[in-house]
Amino acid sequence: MEVIVTAIPDVLLFKPKVFGDERGFFMETFRASWFSERDINAHFVQDNHSSSARGVLRGLHYQIKNPQGKLVRVTAGEVYDVAVDLRKSSPTFGQSVGVYLSAQNKNIFWIPPGFAHGFLVLSEHAEFNYKCTEYYAPEHDRSLLWNDPALGIEWPLGEISAPVLSAKDQAALPLVQAEVFA
Repeated sequence: MEVIVTAIPDVLLFKPKVFGDERGFFMETFRASWFSERDINAHFVQDNHSSSARGVLRGLHYQIKNPQGKLVRVTAGEVYDVAVDLRKSSPTFGQSVGVYLSAQNKNIFWIPPGFAHGFLVLSEHAEFNYKCTEYYAPEHDRSLLWNDPALGIEWPLGEISAPVLSAKDQAALPLVQAEVFA
């Protein structure tokens, strides 16, 4: 397993070893030691799976109470995945990291608690799987405005004229108005 520390050191990209032959492939998608060896205390309690069409943008989501750490990967298609640091005391507050995740590259992305998270589907269809360190708590769910100029996220929209957003994400707040973590 190759581990890449991103521009925000708490956010990690895992590049798994993939063993393939004429039958297909095998790879590990999670191992507790990946975290314990890096002094990350992550205990996963919930697995989620979403299916989305090209141009769908989900996020940027976070829970202001019971913040979730997420270990995310794509099992079909391709997405551009983004983590935004919402920890006010962090030297990287308001900064983001974006990576391409796909069924082809098989990369796995760690977004720690205290971050907003979202992704844009670039392929015709994508299957997105993730493990969470806390249960979903809708009363604490928040959305950060995906295209807030203060965040400076360069979404690879290409030929996508306007991403498809949920009503919740259409009503998302810019960073200056959003609830953030201490």
